[in-house]
Amino acid sequence: LAAKIDAAITNGLYWLAAQQKEDGSWSNRGFPALTALPLQCFIGGDHPRKKAIMEKGLKFILSHVQKDGGIYRSSIIPGRGGLGNYNTSVCMTTLHALGDPAHKPVILNARQYVADSQLTGDDTNAGGFGYGQGGWRRSTDLMNTLHSVEAMRMTQDVEDQRQGKRVDLNWEKAVKYIEQLQNKPEAGTNEAGGFFYKPGYSSAGTTNTPQGVVVFRSYGSITYVGLLALVYSNVPKTDPRVLSTYDWAVRHWSLEENPGLGNEGMYFFYHVLSRALTSFGQPVIPRKDGAGINWKAALAEKLISLQKVDKESGLKYWINETGRYWENDPVLVTSYTIIALESILKQK
Repeated sequence: LAAKIDAAITNGLYWLAAQQKEDGSWSNRGFPALTALPLQCFIGGDHPRKKAIMEKGLKFILSHVQKDGGIYRSSIIPGRGGLGNYNTSVCMTTLHALGDPAHKPVILNARQYVADSQLTGDDTNAGGFGYGQGGWRRSTDLMNTLHSVEAMRMTQDVEDQRQGKRVDLNWEKAVKYIEQLQNKPEAGTNEAGGFFYKPGYSSAGTTNTPQGVVVFRSYGSITYVGLLALVYSNVPKTDPRVLSTYDWAVRHWSLEENPGLGNEGMYFFYHVLSRALTSFGQPVIPRKDGAGINWKAALAEKLISLQKVDKESGLKYWINETGRYWENDPVLVTSYTIIALESILKQK
């Protein structure tokens, strides 16, 4: 299986290499995060032109460093830029993974940008993060909160080198924000322990309890996002909030769909599942019949089976024909998949 995983990664890297634009970017140039993700694949993988590919990608990312510390393309036209917090979080995590001390000033400034993006106040958005800095538009969600807490946790060692006042999140408020999006036991057996997208909204819709109370439905990808966000926020793995999240994942275990959303967001689901379960540290998914599932092996086999062949080049990639959440972008989906497979191979 390890050999099959390695071959799938290599095939995917060759396909990604062929998709890199002359300016070093991949996919939509308006969003440097969409270049940072494939760059992460090359950090963990091998390719004969790896050095040149990474240098070009890095140059493109650094060209988007803004005076406010963020790493994004400024634009008022939808689809051509913006999403400052999302792009900054993904890019600073990638820069950190490169391990080059020269990037320290950029990472420190990006940490300040992300820290300033955490919403304050007393409403349901307090402690969370949205796609950009809050300002007048108080809109937050669990996905962007994960990207933010991950970026800040992963770059802690760089913060330790800052001269002057330390920059960090209000972790207590971040945890409070995260936990409010987790369904409690009173939501019913099917929903309890799982997460929904943001205050007052679930991408999986709503349901009603027997008492007539409206419940925002839990679903797969966002529940693994919640699990990973709790772990990055240093909530102990023995904490009831973490254990109940894992319990929901076990009860709704499937690699045939993104539970609650079907084919929508399938590859992000695989991507975040691999990272969350690796962080949680449980290699086997228990089953009622007593036979456990080696989730790493099962996920690897599933992802390998989904790899497609480009008829013109013969190179292999991944794409979700259900295009919601940008998953009709093969660069994004291939990056999600390679990162997941590299994580599995590393932990085998």
